[in-house]
Amino acid sequence: MRAIRVVTAALLGVGALAVTAPTAQAHGDNSGFWATVLPTTIAPGGQVRLRATGCEQSVTVSSGVFDTVTIPRGRTTATATVDRDAKPGAVYEVSFYCGTFWQTVDLTIAGGRPERPHLPQHGVRAGAGGSLAGLDLKEIGLGAVLVTAVLGTTYSLSGRRTDADQDGA
Repeated sequence: MRAIRVVTAALLGVGALAVTAPTAQAHGDNSGFWATVLPTTIAPGGQVRLRATGCEQSVTVSSGVFDTVTIPRGRTTATATVDRDAKPGAVYEVSFYCGTFWQTVDLTIAGGRPERPHLPQHGVRAGAGGSLAGLDLKEIGLGAVLVTAVLGTTYSLSGRRTDADQDGA
């Protein structure tokens, strides 16, 4: 009977870890696939070099600031011409697709400043910082409740038997 309790407790513990472990996004699952854009800041009408490594097939590269480009299988680079009407100071996302995996890189358009003349200049604006940036407090709370519940259940199921339980066995 004790073996069943131990196995049940172990399975609950493993299940809790599986449920509460952070999930990997599709674009982070392929650690061998890397993408870069050079230069990372470019003037409107300029050419950028697109580089993708670690993909065994053709890579499709798209962005709102240039036409879609394909890096053929067996090659690692291609070039793209930035639209001449790209807004100076804007940051565009460049997406590299390797089958079901993708990565994104930011491309900044040179020659401009954000249009905020009425706002006073301030120092650096710090965010939440570290690993807390972008986390949802509801998800953290729910995860803490789930972990606490599973640990409590595991403890109660794997606890030592009382004298009364041992006499009846």
